[in-house]
Amino acid sequence: MPSRSESRESRDSDADERGLFDLTGRTVVVAGGAGLIGTALSAGIAEQGATVVVADAAPERGRAVAEDVDGAFVETDVTDEASVESLFETVVAEHGGLDGLVNCSYPRNANYGRRYEDVTYADWRENVDLHLNSYFLVTHRASLVMREAGGGSVVNFGSTYGVQAPDFSVYEGTEMTSPVEYAAIKGGVRNLTRYVASYLGRDGVRVNTVSPGGVFDEQHPTFVEEYERRTPLGRMARPEDLVGAVVYLLSDASAYVTGHDLRVDGGWTIC
Repeated sequence: MPSRSESRESRDSDADERGLFDLTGRTVVVAGGAGLIGTALSAGIAEQGATVVVADAAPERGRAVAEDVDGAFVETDVTDEASVESLFETVVAEHGGLDGLVNCSYPRNANYGRRYEDVTYADWRENVDLHLNSYFLVTHRASLVMREAGGGSVVNFGSTYGVQAPDFSVYEGTEMTSPVEYAAIKGGVRNLTRYVASYLGRDGVRVNTVSPGGVFDEQHPTFVEEYERRTPLGRMARPEDLVGAVVYLLSDASAYVTGHDLRVDGGWTIC
């Protein structure tokens, strides 16, 4: 039986014939794979030939997504160390290894989404712990598994609001806001990504960030109108708009790309 590294070399040789974006023979974990964005990503990655492992805390929805993409489901709490370790142990045992991780999970507490003046220190601490620390946990465990196997690709999800401050005018006339925790968390995710990319680059592990703009999810019509008016492409993102960027970063098409923040925002951050 060939070793994992030999299988990787054979797979990469075959990929040269199929195309740079082909993911056939690769195993990709999508953390948060049953969510709004994760569902679209799971489908798009599977369409390129990968075996998709949907990792999510919602078992009913997660199993449905996994079935739709002919993949697998592992119930996972990304904020729990034992659960994350079990996830990657299961993936290695059942699929022979790990080639890619996409982390689009979005853990938060019940009070998340309050306006700045209403955020308590306790809620700040809990939300930063749930979200930013879970990104470290999942990235850390996945990237070390990849290092042992000779390489792989991690794609973390940032945000335009991890790049620049929010434009609060788009929320006027609604009860919505951009939470202060979110800005700190997503800024942290971007720099965590750069750190790990630098640290593990010589081990063949690439780590990048996708930073989407606002994704349409039946938000208040006033917000949608104002957001789209400010965006050069004139609309909010659809979940499917993020698939191409993620497939690119998982595939051989980005073989010389690491530590990068790829913004998929309709031009929001250029204005």
